[in-house]
Amino acid sequence: MTIRLYDTSTRQIRDFTPLLPGCVSIYLCGATVQAAPHIGHIRSGLNFDIMRRWFEYRGYDVTFVRNVTDIDDKIIKKSAEQNRPWWSIGYENERAFNDGYDALGCLPPTYEPRATGHITEMVEMMRGLIERGHAYEADGNVYFDVRSFEGYLELSNQELDNLLQPESEGETGKRDPRDFAMWKAAKPGEPSWETPWGRGRPGWHLECSAMAHKYLGEAFDIHGGGIDLIFPHHENEIAQAKAFGDEFAKYWVHNAWVTMSGEKMSKSLGNSVLVSEMVKRWRPIVLRYYLGTPHYRSMIEYSEEALREAESAFARIEGFVQRVVEKAGGPVDAAPEVPPAFAEAMDDDLGVPQALAIVHTTVRQGNSALAADDKEAAVARLAEVRAMLGVLGLDPLDEHWAGEADRGQDLHGVVDTLVRLVLQQREAARARKDWATADAIRDQLQQTGLVIEDGPDGPRWTLGPR
Repeated sequence: MTIRLYDTSTRQIRDFTPLLPGCVSIYLCGATVQAAPHIGHIRSGLNFDIMRRWFEYRGYDVTFVRNVTDIDDKIIKKSAEQNRPWWSIGYENERAFNDGYDALGCLPPTYEPRATGHITEMVEMMRGLIERGHAYEADGNVYFDVRSFEGYLELSNQELDNLLQPESEGETGKRDPRDFAMWKAAKPGEPSWETPWGRGRPGWHLECSAMAHKYLGEAFDIHGGGIDLIFPHHENEIAQAKAFGDEFAKYWVHNAWVTMSGEKMSKSLGNSVLVSEMVKRWRPIVLRYYLGTPHYRSMIEYSEEALREAESAFARIEGFVQRVVEKAGGPVDAAPEVPPAFAEAMDDDLGVPQALAIVHTTVRQGNSALAADDKEAAVARLAEVRAMLGVLGLDPLDEHWAGEADRGQDLHGVVDTLVRLVLQQREAARARKDWATADAIRDQLQQTGLVIEDGPDGPRWTLGPR
């Protein structure tokens, strides 16, 4: 058994070998809490939740750190615009993020550190970098000297001489305009903390380097985040950490965006879809299916049509689960192991789309067993389906989705009642030998995606493949 992952730093799929046998350490860049989360934010959490679940299924003890950036330029700007304390804005949005993660079934992280709780660690790292000649103080700011670190820009595969990074407001005294701020001198009215170089606040990149060092040590297995973080954030994290003396991350894994009309979903572009609004219109388990089942390195183009397709696809799985539970007279435990083909797909760079195809194939086999009244085979297929869905966080019988299952059963019941009314009309047409009307009703139902099967106990319907 070998898990393989696409490593951004080498730009190839590599066999995963943990630093410590039987253990996996993951640091994920989490929320910058200047605003409530949209589904693009939550996608990253979902992708790495599935990664974590798969490592745990494979028997690893996983330490999962997902930070919170609770101080940055955007939060301070919002504070001034809204005349609210910066910490109030951060706390409100941090809760909104956690509500979103929880609604979509993400397991809580092992540690969830806030940047403002780790000023001491940041000061220690800056002091070490200044002593080593990699950083310098100017006008109360502390900058990283990018030319002092030989490996700078290797992650993003850029050339330093081609890099343009103009000075930001207040970042004075740079030796090179491409040097980045680790610490920003205090401005009137802004939050600040005391340091040997004067009062100020941390730069974004320093926060993650310091927190990863504190919770995962000098070296850890996987650093994750969205592809938009490769430069400058992750590039600058690497420079700080390695210049400080850490080995830092062994593998770099990045998820792709959720886009709308080809553009990255973001608040600044005005094209974001808030999680808090989406869960009012769509069942959270359907949103998890929609966001979590494409490959993590593939873009997701948001559309209502795509969500409806995800809803229909999950309904076929959920309908099978419900029918077997009814047939068995109670819950069916998940199988102890997933099917080999599913495991093979997941081991290959978390190939969720290929793994999901195995789920749907098993569901079709289970439906065939139900149609043949083979209870034993149907129960066996459900056990396999539950094992696979558990890895993906999509098992409708899991206690997290208890309320969701009720909503799904209610919806299925409504649909079942409506379909049966139409089927009664078809049966009445057949009884009076009006074959044209009966066939027309069947064809219309099939056009909606239903499969109608005539049996000795009368017609039954299922959702067909798309």
